Order: sequence, then C-alpha cells, then structure tokens
Amino acid sequence: MSFRITRRAVGLGAAALALPGIARAQGTQMAIATGTTGGVYYPLGGALANYLSRGIPGMSATVEVTGGSVANFQLLGAGRVGMVFGQVDAAVDGLRGAGPFRGRAVAARAVAVLYTNRMQVVTTADRGIRSMADLRGKRVSTGAPGSATELFAFRVIAAAGLDRERDFRARERLSPAESTNAIRDGKLDAYFFVSGVPTSAVTDLAATPGTTIQLVDHAELHQRIVAENGPVYFPEVIPANTYPGQRADNHQLSVANILAVREDMPAEMVSSILRVTWENREDWARVHAEARNFTLAAQKTAAAGIPWHPAAEAFWRAAGATLA
Repeated sequence: MSFRITRRAVGLGAAALALPGIARAQGTQMAIATGTTGGVYYPLGGALANYLSRGIPGMSATVEVTGGSVANFQLLGAGRVGMVFGQVDAAVDGLRGAGPFRGRAVAARAVAVLYTNRMQVVTTADRGIRSMADLRGKRVSTGAPGSATELFAFRVIAAAGLDRERDFRARERLSPAESTNAIRDGKLDAYFFVSGVPTSAVTDLAATPGTTIQLVDHAELHQRIVAENGPVYFPEVIPANTYPGQRADNHQLSVANILAVREDMPAEMVSSILRVTWENREDWARVHAEARNFTLAAQKTAAAGIPWHPAAEAFWRAAGATLA
C-alpha cells in the first residue's frame, strides 16, 4: 500500500486548503508541514525529509513552509500534507474542533513526542518592558497568522489581564524574523514567539550590536491558563545566556511538540517513518540541539495530548517506551 500526497509549496491558512489531495501511486510523495524559516520546525523538517527520502524505498518527502501549527493541522485535516510538526495545544483544539478549528475537526494521531516549545516574550532592555503589565500601550506582534504562537500568545495575554484588541498601541501578526527586523527598525516594542531554544530569529536580535535582549517572565500565569485551557502548558526556565547577552533566567510557559499524521495513514507507512527517524536521531540532533530531546523517555501518552496512531504506539512499546 502506498500513501501519496502531491502539492507544491503553500501559503498560509485556508487559502492552501484547495490544493490537490491524496492519491494512490507506485511511488510515495509526502509533504511535511513545518513552520516559518526563523523557527526550529523548518530545519528539523528539512533533515527529516532527507532521511525519509533516503531510507524508505520509493519515498520522496518534501517540506512546506507554513505559518505554524494551526495551519499545519488545517492542512492535515484537508489531506494536503502527510505529516506535520505541531504543538499539542493546536493538536488538541484540532481534534476537538475548537478555536480556529471550529466546525473543521482534524482526525490527527500522534506518532512521536519531540521536544518542548518555549513561549518567549521578546523585547530589548531599552524598551522598558519588565513584566506582562508593561506591554500595555506598546506595539507588539502576536505571531504569524495560522501559527500556534498566536494561539498561545492570546491565552497568555488574556491570563495577564490584557485585552489584545484594546490594550496595545498596535498589534501586528508577524513572523519571528519579521518581528526581529521590526524591533531593530524601531517599529515594534515586543513580540511573542513559541519555539525550541535557541531559535535563529531571537538569536539574531540578541546578537545585534548595541542591543541587550530582554525575555519577559510569565510563568506566574500558569494556573490561570491551565484553568481555562486544560493541562497542556507547564512552567519552565530558559537559562541565562541561552541567547547572547541574556542576563537572567526567563521563567516562562511551555508546551510539547509532536509529529502527527492522519488517523487513516497506513500502519506500515507509520512504522517505516518512525524506524527511519529513530535510526537518524543522532544526526538529527546535529541539525538542531532540540532534537536531543527526542528520546524514549519523552514518549508519554499525556505529553502527546492526542491519541497515538496504533502503529506508533506499537513501535514505541517495542522500542521500550513505557508511554504511561
């Protein structure tokens, strides 16, 4: 049995959902939805596409640049991609048909738990922003349309007692690279970005001559966010010096990342994908340090957030993961 997805690189959101879908063929073409080029999904996805193309006979895997997790699960639900990188909060909303997926539930299944995505509220020391309350009246970006950054940022903003439509001088919807450039150009005061760390866009800002980066603490909002949205978020710390000139630990909120497929992906394809990915995990960690967190211990049902694909559950149990 084969699993073929044919499509060219896509833009963001619903406009991408009208592209050609799944067809059966002798070869296997699979698109992997990643994220923006300034994040971690994109380089990891490019490497993964290489591993799968080399390691599975007849496979030709490609990556798609997208707005992020929300767009990815929308594309998966419409059958336009075969596999996605995504945050658990977006996966859960997609499965429930909630939030941006209202009326369009996505029958997604987890195949692997990858690493933690950290919410980074990024500014520079000269902007005078030391707390979430200090964002009031500032120019902020809440992330690219279709991104899980936007989904998560809205929840952090609400938990901080801010209104995203009224309490900012301006609210943009920029990618992390665009946000970094806007801060450099004096057009933006702060931006939200959820990703693995370090991530290139934030590193670029921190390395700008004459700039001292500031990451805004928000871990104190944990209980409010969990009470409203369920236990998909947890507090973590980005240690000082993760980025150039970062002088203090950043107490922030995080969410797990998963690889996900549709529930109807053939079992043999899921098994092949996991076999090749697992065999290449050491090389994957050389592409980006966050891939070091792709471990047996990370494969937990609670962390996955959505049900396992049965073939993935079988693979991880055979590999020695407890899953509980």
